[in-house]
Amino acid sequence: MSTQTHEHDVHDRVIVLAGAGGLAAATAARLGAGGAKLVIGDLSIDAAEAAADAARANGGEARAVQLDISDQASVNALIASAMSEFGRIDGLLNIAADIRPQNLGRDSDAVDIPLEVWQHTIDVNLTGYLLTTRAAIPHMLAGGGGSIVNIISGAVYIGEPVRLAYAVTKAGITALTRHIASRWGSEGIRANSLAPGGVLTKAMMANITQEQRDASLATIPNTRLGKPDDIAAMAIHLLSEDGAWIQGQSISVDGGLTMRP
Repeated sequence: MSTQTHEHDVHDRVIVLAGAGGLAAATAARLGAGGAKLVIGDLSIDAAEAAADAARANGGEARAVQLDISDQASVNALIASAMSEFGRIDGLLNIAADIRPQNLGRDSDAVDIPLEVWQHTIDVNLTGYLLTTRAAIPHMLAGGGGSIVNIISGAVYIGEPVRLAYAVTKAGITALTRHIASRWGSEGIRANSLAPGGVLTKAMMANITQEQRDASLATIPNTRLGKPDDIAAMAIHLLSEDGAWIQGQSISVDGGLTMRP
């Protein structure tokens, strides 16, 4: 019986990460362990460098670039970096979102949400994913195909009373994902969405009390809350050939918070 891991299955694959937060950094570290070649972009170059360092520390190759995912020229520069550094693109992980308090913290309901928050969230979360997609797909097609993984959220399915723009844009990404799968699937492009649940990133660990953790755990049929590696494992599965028969799907990794067909 083969003991090959998902990480081994991404050996020498060139993967672009648009976003470098806690989930992206965990994914970069595991991709690096599998011998992947990464180009990681983030609005914070320090965050991009930290994710690249995590990949390199595990034996991978990685380059960090500054990225404004809402700007086509910046996105084009990210993709150009991958092509100039490695000559092809095999995978794209879109994981960028503006979750700063001054944006997400003002994302309220349909009556009260400031229109600048609504528009900015669309620019980053939805248009940004379109921009990376349209920049990367021609190179993937030239190389025979590739896999696109779009990070969405359980907010798509829950129906929260607040965070309207966040949920709407994440729902829009599911339509974008299925469009990609339908339009280019026969040419070797796969596209899937991944919806994380509540994950204890380093940032969350620093800002959540034990009482809040216990309350969150009580909402799911599981023995623990999520870890960044839980999301990284599924992302790598979808980026690798192990996920070759998964196409156009929205997959929840949330400990059972959302149970749906």
